[in-house]
Order: sequence, then structure tokens, then C-alpha cells
Amino acid sequence: MTSVSLKNVSKSYGTVEVLRNIDLEIEQGELIVFVGPSGCGKSTLLRMIAGLETITGGDLTIDDIRMNDTPPAQRGIAMVFQTYALYPHMTVRDNMAFGMKIAKKPKAEIDAAVANAARILQLEPYLDRLPKALSGGQRQRVAIGRAIVRDPKVFLFDEPLSNLDAALRVATRIEIAQLKESMPESTMIYVTHDQVEAMTLASRIVVLHGGDIEQVGAPLELYERPANTFVAQFIGSPAMNLLNASVVKTGASTTVRLDHGGEVTVPIASRAEDAGAKVRLGVRPEDLTLAPPEGSFLKADVEIIEALGETTVIYFKPVDTGTDPLIAKLPGIHKVAKGAGLSLAAAPEKLHLFGEDGLSYLYRD
Repeated sequence: MTSVSLKNVSKSYGTVEVLRNIDLEIEQGELIVFVGPSGCGKSTLLRMIAGLETITGGDLTIDDIRMNDTPPAQRGIAMVFQTYALYPHMTVRDNMAFGMKIAKKPKAEIDAAVANAARILQLEPYLDRLPKALSGGQRQRVAIGRAIVRDPKVFLFDEPLSNLDAALRVATRIEIAQLKESMPESTMIYVTHDQVEAMTLASRIVVLHGGDIEQVGAPLELYERPANTFVAQFIGSPAMNLLNASVVKTGASTTVRLDHGGEVTVPIASRAEDAGAKVRLGVRPEDLTLAPPEGSFLKADVEIIEALGETTVIYFKPVDTGTDPLIAKLPGIHKVAKGAGLSLAAAPEKLHLFGEDGLSYLYRD
């Protein structure tokens, strides 16, 4: 049973601390996705697991065996890089078999492993082609096939789709999902900056920010119950709207008054001492709907309209405020003029409540 454990893992370059006290348990068969903004440490963490970066502090174990000082080749790991890194003078077959040949595996074993990987990745018609005769998506599949033939304990993917165009990215993402289904016992760790990849591929997502883990959970758990304002705005596109407000009534449900004057009750518990506290009310753009003035809590002036056909994205500012534009994402076509006034509402169960410290009221002790 292949599991990966990181306990109090940290990474520093001199006095610059890149990762701090990372604690994470990855079970066999999971596809874990690391996401976060540029510079958050996600690729560094992956390279530490691979053995390509030294671990400054803490312990990395694979199958309960400490790996901090184990060379990369002895960790039972295969890595797929952002660049395909294929040998241009070798055929697909030879590229996939190269690692096993270096390890002096028997020819029959190599041929069987290459045939199996080619079948899984639908590369059988291309085995005798050179990389230059392949599309970008096919080249990436060859790189994945090179990892599969090694039969590793853990697969590591470092932004494998970022060099592909939009259409190929979608197709290859589907292929990776199908690959995972065909190899249910394989443990995979995947780094990406693309939250669509994270939401569609992951068993669990690890959100990193500034060298720390902000939240770990299933994709929809992070979308529906973000632990703080960073996760709330990082997961979901467009980002969640956050409105400044104050608590006016506490209890099993909480009533807040927005700074621009609207009032709304959220089915989230609060304490008596929260009365008067400054909070931030979160609402996702896709959860906002047009409503009559008497049934709305948000009145806005339209600034920009993006008519996309299947949706209409409206950028607006709440009336009589100087806040940055907020966003509503309405299904279908809506003919709205710039400068028009709108009344907006959302189902109470779709609203989120965060304290001044940025933490969700749902996760308070």
C-alpha cells in the first residue's frame, strides 16, 4: 500500500523560508492536486517528494520508510515534467523504453511494459514515430507513458498541460482522468496553477499560499465551504465577491448589515459577543440572481457587460460606494445596458461569512 506522508516539512534557501511546517497524509489511490499562486511553493514541494530538492526540516515517508536522504532513483517515483523532455532522435517506443533499458531490464519485460503503456494511452499507432511527427498532446502522452513503464509507487505531475493550447489541454486532461480510472491503485500527485484541472481531476486539493497549506479537501468541499477568504477567492472563477458588513443579530443564524446599507440573514451560527463585529459577506458570482428591489440585498450600477452566450457576466459597483467592482454571472443572455441599475439577491444557504481575520465562521472553534 503506497502512501506518502509529510510531517512538519520545511524548505529554506539560506534565510528565505519557502515552505513552513507542511503536514499532509496522502493515501494509496488518491490523486492529490497542489494549487496556489506563483511562488507559493507547490512545485518546490513536489520536487522535494521527488528528491530533486533537499528537505530542510521535517520528514518525508513513502510506505512508512523515511526518504529524506534517499536518492531520487531509489524512491519508486516517476515524474512527468512541464516540458516533454523526449529524445528527438528516438522513436516513441524507444523513448518509453529508455529508462528500463538503462536499468538493464530483460527485453521481454521491456516490450510488455511498453505495449501495456501504449494500450492505456492509445499510442499503439505511433510507436515507430519520432517526436517531431507527434502533436503536443501526443508528446505529453509519451512522457506519461515513459513514467508508466517504470511501474512506480507514486506518479508526480509538474504542470503537464501548461504548454498545450486550450483544446489540447481539455483533451489531455480527460485522458489523464481516464488514465487514473484505469490505474485505481496508483497514487498520483499533480501540480497545477489551473483550478479547472484541480477541480476536475483531484480526489483532494491542497491549497498553498505563501509557503503554508491554507486548506485541504475534496474539490466541492473547498468550493462550498472555503476555510478563509484566500481559498474563497482562489477556488472558483470568477472569484467570490466579498462585501464589508457588520453583525446586527447573532444566534443560530446571523443577520449582517452591508456597509452600503443592505441587510441579509445568513444560516450560519454566531456568538453573542459577535454583535457589532466587522465581517465580510461572501457570495459567488454564479449564485447572484436578479430580484425585485424589495427582495434584494444588493443594489448595483452596471459598469461592464460580457455577453458570452451561455452566460452573461456583469461587473458592477454597489450603489453609493467606492468599492472595487463586483461580479454577477447570470445564466443565458441578458440585455443589460451600461449604467443600468440592478437589484440582486442570492439564496441564504449560498452565502458565506468571514471574520476580520479572514477565517470562515463555519470553521471557528
